[in-house]
Amino acid sequence: MDPVNGDHDGVEITSWVSVCPRGLWTVQKKLTQSGSQHKVYNHGEVLSSGYKPRLGSLCLVRVHLKADTDDAGTFIKGDETNQGDRLDAPGAEFPRCQDCVLQVPLGDWTTLRLGEGHCDVTEACVEGMRAGDACEIRLTPVNSGADMLNSQPVEEICATVELQAFTTGKESWQMSPGEKWEWVRSHKARGGERFRSGDVWGAADSYSRALKLVITLRGCEVDREEQDIEEQRVTYTEDETTLPTVNQLQSLKAELHSNLSLCQLKLKQPVRAKESAEKATQLEPGGAKAWYRLGQACQMVNELEEARLAFRELLKLQPESTAAVKALKEIASREKQTNAQLGKRLSKMFS
Repeated sequence: MDPVNGDHDGVEITSWVSVCPRGLWTVQKKLTQSGSQHKVYNHGEVLSSGYKPRLGSLCLVRVHLKADTDDAGTFIKGDETNQGDRLDAPGAEFPRCQDCVLQVPLGDWTTLRLGEGHCDVTEACVEGMRAGDACEIRLTPVNSGADMLNSQPVEEICATVELQAFTTGKESWQMSPGEKWEWVRSHKARGGERFRSGDVWGAADSYSRALKLVITLRGCEVDREEQDIEEQRVTYTEDETTLPTVNQLQSLKAELHSNLSLCQLKLKQPVRAKESAEKATQLEPGGAKAWYRLGQACQMVNELEEARLAFRELLKLQPESTAAVKALKEIASREKQTNAQLGKRLSKMFS
C-alpha cells in the first residue's frame, strides 16, 4: 500500500494502490462517519480506544456498493447483534473470487483477520479506521479500465466500508520471533494455494507479505555463524514453534523471492521478475528454479547475454535440463536474426 493524503474542499482524501485477483486498483478513501469509541475487544473485555486495528486483529466490517444505500445516503442496516460475540469467530472462510474486486459478501457483517490479505482493499481501509467509523471508497483500475490479465473493460467501483468493532492485535515490532515465523509460514502456504487456483495477484501479495516479515525475523543474527545460531536457537513452548537456523532462513527467503519472480513473470512484469530472481540466486546459488526464472526475465527484457549466463548456470546444476538447452538455442537464433538485420542496415548505409 502506498498512501497519498490530500485535502479536497476541506475533506481529507487518502489514496493508495491495492491488489486483488483482477489486478492493481487505485483506492481513494473519504471518512464519512466518525465512530463511537469503546468497541475494541480483548477476550470479551471492552477496551477504551484511540485504538486502530493491528496485525492479527479480528475486524467486524460491512461493505456496501453505492447502490445499496437509500435515497438519503444512509446505510441499509442489517442485523446488529452483540458485536463482541461476533468477534469470537476465527475470520473469513469464504473463498476468493477471480472476478471480484472487493472479495467480501456485500451488505453483511463479515469478520476479517487483519494481515492475512484476504481482501487487500478492505483491509487497507480498516487499517486507518477506528471502531464505529465509516468511509466511502472509489476504486479505479491502474491500467486505465482494462482487466490486467484478460484485457477486458472494467468499470470504476464506488462503495462504503464500515468498521463496527475489532479485537486487539500487534504491530510487527511487538510480535515475538515465533509469532512472526508463524505469519511467514502461513503467508507462504497461502501464496502456494492461491497460485495453484489461478489467483496470481493474490499469490504475489502473499509472498510479498511473507518477505516483509521474514526480513525482520532474525535481524542482526542473520550474519552469525551457524554454530552460534544452533547454540542460541529458541523453542517457544507455548506454540511448539522452533525458529529456523540462519541457513534455513536464507533458503526460505530465496524460495520466496523465486516464487514471487514466477508470479511477476505470469503477470508480465519482467523487470520486477528479474530483480526477484536475482535476489533468489544471490541468497541460494544452487536454486535451479531461480536461475531459470532469471533467464526468462532477461529474455523478456531483451538482455540476451544475461539470459545466456543464467541458463548456463542452470545447466551446471541440471545438465539434463531440456528447458535450458531450448532457451539457449532460442537466444542464439534471436542473436543471429538481430545480427542479420543489423548487417542489412549497415549495407544500406554504405551502398
